[in-house]
Amino acid sequence: MSDTGADAKLVGADRVLAVLAELARHPDGIGLEEMARAVSSPKPTAHRALAALRRAGFAVQNGHGRYVLGDEFLRMAFAHHEARPDHVRVTPMLQALCDRYGETVHYAVLEGTSVVYRSKLDPPSGAVRLTSVVGGRNPAHCTGVGKVLLAEALRDEAAVRAWVGERRLERPTERSIATVEELHAELVRVREQGYAADDQENEPGVNCVAVPAYLTSPTVPSGAISVSGLAYRTPLRTLVDDVPAIRALAAGQELP
Repeated sequence: MSDTGADAKLVGADRVLAVLAELARHPDGIGLEEMARAVSSPKPTAHRALAALRRAGFAVQNGHGRYVLGDEFLRMAFAHHEARPDHVRVTPMLQALCDRYGETVHYAVLEGTSVVYRSKLDPPSGAVRLTSVVGGRNPAHCTGVGKVLLAEALRDEAAVRAWVGERRLERPTERSIATVEELHAELVRVREQGYAADDQENEPGVNCVAVPAYLTSPTVPSGAISVSGLAYRTPLRTLVDDVPAIRALAAGQELP
């Protein structure tokens, strides 16, 4: 086969993938003309790509003649996704954050009044490392990951009060939240800004910024991801100023 023929095949495969990706953006379906415009191809070319996807079960036409993702593609995608545990799914995001900031990164979930660390990556050897461990727990109300998840779960002061109940909130440091009122105000702030900060509230000299992680749903966080660092080395302000990048990397996006 000539080089020209090989290039043509590659371009054709790329076009099919572009059509597949565009289908995923239209859960209610997309017409042939719309698809051709979206992938900048003539209608016959877009139609051939759609036909190839239909033969594989990756696309179907609904009752209105519009194209949607096929059940075979969804079956494969969900089977693959469900077979991957959280720590496997989240590792590329944690690695990107660890590489960017040279600090410890965590993925954690909420269990009752605590957060449980499901995954952790430390910076390269030689840097100071934090004491947290996979499977370890910390009070949710004084960690960045915990506050992110509580902000989703406790939507008003009554819910916060019920979650606290009769117990006294733990105060690992003098900066830790101590009352229902303080916690409610903090969770309101977290919802408004879309991230949570831990300003040496769980461990003296350590701060972090945390954002929600959407590993199993586009709308409900499966857990939270944090970048934690020693305050003298990575001030909280540095992390807060870089929240857009942290949020993008935590979503698996590449930075420009």
